[in-house]
Amino acid sequence: MILRRSELSENLARVSARIEASAKGANRNPDEITLIVVTKTFPASDVEILYELGIRNFGENRDQEASLKAPQLPADSIWHFQGQIQSNKLKSISNWADIIHSVDQLSHATKLNELGRNKDIFIQLALDQSENRGGVEPAKLHELVDSISPLSNLNILGVMAVAPLGKDPGLAFKGLSEISRKLSLDYPKITAISAGMSNDFEAAITNGATHIRIGSQILGVR
Repeated sequence: MILRRSELSENLARVSARIEASAKGANRNPDEITLIVVTKTFPASDVEILYELGIRNFGENRDQEASLKAPQLPADSIWHFQGQIQSNKLKSISNWADIIHSVDQLSHATKLNELGRNKDIFIQLALDQSENRGGVEPAKLHELVDSISPLSNLNILGVMAVAPLGKDPGLAFKGLSEISRKLSLDYPKITAISAGMSNDFEAAITNGATHIRIGSQILGVR
């Protein structure tokens, strides 16, 4: 446990330094960027160490795993669900996830709203239609936001996306930033951008990401 704590502490320090450098290079305040440590497939003991090291935001992709892990952490932990949504899992996801990053269908939003719990969400965009990774087409984003906005139990924070495989993430995130900017003209409160993972978070920060989701750079590769 002592060795693992040291490992996680060192990895976290390196990532934090890179976040700060990237933010300053883009003339941004590092404190405005939320680091979400993606803890999927790693044990609750690792999450507890990260909590002791000051992390409060944790990301999970699988409901079955996270629903067991989340209750083991203190109540001020913030849990983010970022996997593809299965309709039959939404009730369970809503029990533990504070923020859901992967809403891309009105039916899912409607079901979440009907559960009666106030929930922060991101709308997931598909930046490459050839990839089956979830997300609404950018051309249909406004229509989806128009439909979800009246749902009283949901609060849309912003947009989320994953950079297309094999392409320049900087260009992808620049496009995402422009989509977000245009959306905010009609919805001034919808300004957050969830983008960037272990291999491309610096490019995401350069292009305005407010929430970055990092796993392997901190926890290692399982």
